[in-house]
Amino acid sequence: MRTLVHEYDWPDRVVVGTVGRPGERTFYLQARAGARFTSVALEKEQSFLLADKMDELLDELTADEDNPVNAPTEIPVELVDDDPLDQPVEEQFRAGAMRLAWDPRTAQVVLEAFPVELPREDDGLAPDEEDDEPSEMLRVRIPVGTARAFAQRTRKVVHSGRPLCPLCGQPVNPDGHVCDLTEE
Repeated sequence: MRTLVHEYDWPDRVVVGTVGRPGERTFYLQARAGARFTSVALEKEQSFLLADKMDELLDELTADEDNPVNAPTEIPVELVDDDPLDQPVEEQFRAGAMRLAWDPRTAQVVLEAFPVELPREDDGLAPDEEDDEPSEMLRVRIPVGTARAFAQRTRKVVHSGRPLCPLCGQPVNPDGHVCDLTEE
């Protein structure tokens, strides 16, 4: 099986955003180049971890004395993107595994997302005949400044949901909240 690769080298935009009300939001990783864009659904936790791992990678690059690239900690105003997702948001696939890497040839962070692997029904093929390649993937190459802005925006989006209860730490729904705390 051939893998359909949605590839973006030097995209015009790469962001995590949401659709829906807090508590019912769907998170999307979206990349755009010109009029072409791809939206991949994520879990909230995936979004949060992606931002953390992106910052971790950028910090390691900056700390590496052999690496000539320095990832800014302050994000230039022109890289801040607070706009909503491009419309219409049509889910290409739901992300399962994700991978971050550094490409020293282009001095870019490489972000790859692969679809959730669903168990296959028995198709009569022997295990060694099955193809382990994913059916599709998203690959985005972004410069370090854009990567830092991406991580900052992603954290902001994740934390913009429902407020947390100061007693139990669980999200408070718009229609109320009952703490699960019991007195001991």
